[in-house]
Amino acid sequence: MSPDWLSVRGETIERLQALIRFDTTNPPGNELPLARYLEKALTGEGIETQLLVPAQNRAAVIARIRGDGSKRPVILLAHMDVVGVERANWSTDPFGGEVKDGFLYGRGAIDDKGMLAANLMTMLLLQRELKRNAGKLRRDVVFIATSDEEAGGDWGMGWLVEKHPDLLDAEFALNEGGRTRIIAGDRTYLAVQSAEKISHVVKVAATGPAGHAAVPLRGNAIFTLARALEKLSRHEEPLCLTDITTGFFSRLAAIWPEASERRAMEDLVSGVPLRMESGARILSQTAVFNAVIRNGISPVMLEGGIRHNVIPASVAALLNVRTLPGQPLDAAIARMEHTVGDPAVTFEVIERGIEAPASNPQSAMFEAIEDATRAIDPAIAVVPYLSTGVTDSARLRRLGVQAYGVLPFPMNQSDEERMHGHDERVPLHSLEFGTRLIYEAVLRVAS
Repeated sequence: MSPDWLSVRGETIERLQALIRFDTTNPPGNELPLARYLEKALTGEGIETQLLVPAQNRAAVIARIRGDGSKRPVILLAHMDVVGVERANWSTDPFGGEVKDGFLYGRGAIDDKGMLAANLMTMLLLQRELKRNAGKLRRDVVFIATSDEEAGGDWGMGWLVEKHPDLLDAEFALNEGGRTRIIAGDRTYLAVQSAEKISHVVKVAATGPAGHAAVPLRGNAIFTLARALEKLSRHEEPLCLTDITTGFFSRLAAIWPEASERRAMEDLVSGVPLRMESGARILSQTAVFNAVIRNGISPVMLEGGIRHNVIPASVAALLNVRTLPGQPLDAAIARMEHTVGDPAVTFEVIERGIEAPASNPQSAMFEAIEDATRAIDPAIAVVPYLSTGVTDSARLRRLGVQAYGVLPFPMNQSDEERMHGHDERVPLHSLEFGTRLIYEAVLRVAS
């Protein structure tokens, strides 16, 4: 089954433009009008579709192309909501879906309406080809579009897990969370998210004497907190490699263009402690590499003070602590306490994340992604990836679904970094690649 990919590219662009033009900024989300658009597009091709409404103006769309049942289903997952925009900093209307200079601009073009458009097109193409050839898949292919992912997913995947777990019964899922990165020398790698770090919120608080600001006091809580945060800025969590990160650096080293970093990747996965530490020192200079080989600690908010002339008795900072799978949060907190070494400073867990098992990078789904990638471009390296961000895949993995994350659109780092930023955009040529990748991978695993 081979669609006319030139025609598909044009339709994918049109579909993504339509999706972007629904303002689903979360909060409040207001995904229901977009969900109705998806429902119409899917039912119009004869695809079995449900529209669920978990709350006012929130929605979930579940569509299914039925197989013969000899294998368990595969899910295509994407979310409909997007983060907010600062319109004054955009060169185009963020909800206009404008095409300019070879790019399609709009909030959600990368996160996650691009994936939503590719998933939608995959469903439409599969349905058309199956009808044309009177074919039958071995698995159900289940399209799921959710709300509220950008605000934690309580009215999206969280609601589906609680209220409709039967709809999530599948062996595999494809979701966001990876990347298709173009690097120096026009080399490209496709990182398939097979696990993710666990996000926690920890409060670090300092106490001291309160009083009138006119009389400076030793032990001022703000100075105490500042000293603690300065120490934490120099604190480094221990090196920790998982099976996923070992596979990531092992495969990436085969194509990495920069010689010293390539050797560092080889050293990191060598199993020789001195070489591993040497490799880690070099790779840690790149923030994204550092984030996948150790726990991360990022101050994100400050709390405290009531007036400009009052010394507060206590102040605090919130830390976003992201632990690697298998690394206990309490052990990381103990190390931070030791680093700070001040009885006037305390640590408190405000939100404790829940770990999810990793997905197998040797499964039929991972192999299907590899085979589909090679069919499109044999030069692209496919690597397993542990993401630093949190996605809905974690909830699916806790249900026993082998979930994999891809960002199927080849992009330079500078364009990828527009995600959640200004002038978010996706290259037009990459839309064809992304749709074809999803289609080919699903076709391989389901037929």
